Amino acid sequence: MSGQQISRRRILASAPATALLAGLPGRAAAAEQPGATAGPGDTVVVRPDDSRYPALVVGNNTRWQARPDQVVLPTTTEQVAHAVQDAVRGGRRLTVRSGGHCYENFVYDDNTRVILDLSLLDQVDFDPAMRAFAVRPGAKLSQVYDTLLRHWSVTIPGGSCPSVGAGGHIMGGGYGLLSRLHGLTVDHLYAVEVVVVDQSGTVRTVVATREDNDPNRDLWWAHTGGGGGNFGIVTKYWMRSPNAVGSSPQSLLPRPPATVLVNMVGLDWASMDRATFTRLLRNFGRWHEANSEPDSPSRVVSSILALNHRNAGALGMLILVNSDAPDAGTRLAEFRAAILDGVGASIPATGRIGDIAASPELAQPRRLPWLQATRLLGVSTPPLIDPTLRGKHKAAYFRRALRDEQAGALYDQLTRTDVANPASGAVLFGYGGQVNAAGPDSTAAVQRDSVQKLLIQSFWSDPAADPANIGWVRDAYSGVFPDTGGVPVANELTDGCYINYPDVDLGDPTWNRSGVPWPTLYYGAHYPRLQQVKARWDPLDTFHHAQSIRLPGS
Repeated sequence: MSGQQISRRRILASAPATALLAGLPGRAAAAEQPGATAGPGDTVVVRPDDSRYPALVVGNNTRWQARPDQVVLPTTTEQVAHAVQDAVRGGRRLTVRSGGHCYENFVYDDNTRVILDLSLLDQVDFDPAMRAFAVRPGAKLSQVYDTLLRHWSVTIPGGSCPSVGAGGHIMGGGYGLLSRLHGLTVDHLYAVEVVVVDQSGTVRTVVATREDNDPNRDLWWAHTGGGGGNFGIVTKYWMRSPNAVGSSPQSLLPRPPATVLVNMVGLDWASMDRATFTRLLRNFGRWHEANSEPDSPSRVVSSILALNHRNAGALGMLILVNSDAPDAGTRLAEFRAAILDGVGASIPATGRIGDIAASPELAQPRRLPWLQATRLLGVSTPPLIDPTLRGKHKAAYFRRALRDEQAGALYDQLTRTDVANPASGAVLFGYGGQVNAAGPDSTAAVQRDSVQKLLIQSFWSDPAADPANIGWVRDAYSGVFPDTGGVPVANELTDGCYINYPDVDLGDPTWNRSGVPWPTLYYGAHYPRLQQVKARWDPLDTFHHAQSIRLPGS
């Protein structure tokens, strides 16, 4: 999903001047030659006259581009630490990326002088000493799933976009089509290795675990939903489920279903009036209200309701059911019937439905191996894997079904003729289940009783179309929340926003008229605690961006 751009979530250091990487052992020669590399295993340094430079200074969302003095690509934790130390000493603004899927310009900022690109730091392996799986931040989700399954028959409940980097995805919470079964990604985070900067400006590397007696536990907790760009640079995640026992790798993380049933339900916009559209959203929301308890037998059902602009011709729903459940076929059929009740007959998805490409072959439920289904969905999401698009995104957690007037407001936006981009739309993700098994204080991800998540977004290519598309997203979002100042404040219906789908408009009173500050929308009552972690581990505010955790009192 994705991210952040869904490595949504980068890390920043401070302002101008002097040389970088002078202190990196064995790298002086490389530093003297633009774009040179000192040798195998050494840090790669790319400068503006290097042919690689244009590809490394633009985000997956091409609205965001930078002109840094250099892009540094480390391959070890030690190289990361050296690069950060030199940036701090030189007073250079440093930003960090793993996958590049950040929806806002937290990495590719105009003031960025150095980009620390972690894409070469991408190993996935098993660490017997930690009794956990070590995932480096540059590993793409597709690589993580492939490696964990092929070697150890396990997985993590992460997103479906293959090119999202693990770095940002995990620290923001992480969720996907297995989350109703197995919770958030961070529910399985055992430890983090983090490069931090202390009060004296000295860099050090810290390991923090979830063990109750770990003096660094607060740093681990902050990375279970606190988002990127706040405390330091994570160079390794160790993944192990909290209830895991023994030392066998196969028992330490969830096993994915052997097979899943996949079904894409298309609906013709031509037969969709306001009342029918409202009924569709009511059905979807109320089913999730009734079937999102942690122990619900229906947690084996995951779904995405994709609400394209009318110009796309169709809207629809992706359904995925764990085939290991003995009644999987029945559960899929019952879910599909409940959502389509009073809505009308489905059609094959011969055009794009939301982010998912035409998939008429899924008009009838199809049983696929889990990894194959994951790959199929990953490569069938053109907007998420197309690196040439621009985008704007806004999200909200829902504790209940959307009210009829909210559904009607979405209908009005999706049928507008003055802004008619077929790649504009809204997405409702089925949520709850095991996501809601964790207590609200057990992780920094505070939203633990929602049943669906809303994403309103638009994709386009032409920079000249920025105002129209950004304006459409803003209008659609504000229209859904007119009674709470244009944003989803925490109440009986909604519960704020997802930090991995960042939206700087939340800090602008033009678009957030609620009086509720953006940190509260993301973090709720956890924000003061996150500020205390910030004060301890990043007292100089070395790592910061437009929506990073602020130091207490600032």
